[in-house]
Amino acid sequence: MVGFKSINEMTIDERQEILSAVVNTLEESSTEASLEGEATYAENSRHLALTIRGSSDELATDEIEAANVLLQQAMTLISQFRLRHPYPAQSLSIH
Repeated sequence: MVGFKSINEMTIDERQEILSAVVNTLEESSTEASLEGEATYAENSRHLALTIRGSSDELATDEIEAANVLLQQAMTLISQFRLRHPYPAQSLSIH
């Protein structure tokens, strides 16, 4: 059975991996939101991704509590978008 770790229990490498995964998800959701006409969500998601990416070294090492808050905000933002748009766009191309 795989156990779950809190961010405080993770190694620096694990924190960097989770931060990177969340940034990628935020960026994907931002692109999808733009296509769906959700400009506000797209901008908020993109800016949060940029904030996390720009501070990822500090968040993974020294600013663990800030990382926890930002990850919670990101997960809330992603979850809210997925509830409104449960089926991701099949293609980014416009026909």
